Amino acid sequence: MKIKPWIKIIIGIVITLGVSAFFIGNQIFWLILVIGLIAISLPFILSIILGQTRSREKEEKFLEFSRDLVENVKSGTPVGKGIVNLKNRDYGALSPHINKLANQLVLGITLTNALETFAFDSKSKTISRAIGLISQAERAGGKIDTILESVAKSVNQIENLRKERTAAVSNLVTQGYIIFMIFIVIMLILEFKILPLVSDLSSSKGLTVAVKNIDPESFATPLFIMILIQSAFAGLVIGKISEGTIKSGIKHSFVLIALTLLITTGARTFFG
Repeated sequence: MKIKPWIKIIIGIVITLGVSAFFIGNQIFWLILVIGLIAISLPFILSIILGQTRSREKEEKFLEFSRDLVENVKSGTPVGKGIVNLKNRDYGALSPHINKLANQLVLGITLTNALETFAFDSKSKTISRAIGLISQAERAGGKIDTILESVAKSVNQIENLRKERTAAVSNLVTQGYIIFMIFIVIMLILEFKILPLVSDLSSSKGLTVAVKNIDPESFATPLFIMILIQSAFAGLVIGKISEGTIKSGIKHSFVLIALTLLITTGARTFFG
């Protein structure tokens, strides 16, 4: 029997709290708690990453499918018959959608309706735009082979532009991670080195300092919250720059937040 996701979350939280309970009152409690929460969240982040990977694969395979369909149509085969002829070819993640499209056409569903269902099931903006053009050309009665060839070229250009953008901004992504790590190091130095020195000044004899009773712990929480906020938004920005969507930044935000939690709690455990 398949366990529901929310049940897995509850089980993971219970196990994490149970293990952490043995270290209550010790700094290592927070480190174990953080590791447990990251482990619980990891499957959901992986599902998002796998979903984006499948979406990219569908768009790449749709280009291959379009080219094969163009060859069929140019040989004199109607579009519907060409789709049915291609149903048994391997198009990776797009194959189930193509099989469904072909089966709908065999059952007598109109090409326009079948293509609209295909575009909806694919959940890809690129495929939806291409299918929209094909459907309009089919309804208008134009040269469908010319339209299909233009769609294939358009999808190919989109894929090339996306690959070029990814290659162009790869250095920026790396720099974003490096800058963030430097930011964390600065915050830790501020918390563990500079703030204790300022606190010591207020208790030094013979010095008249206008700072009294500075508690480094009172500054630790705001610094920690600031780093977490920086982690979340820096990840979203990196995703938007590298892949063009905010959703793509979720995985980067998760990585940065996980690094923040591990580094800060680890530093407080061993050096606090």
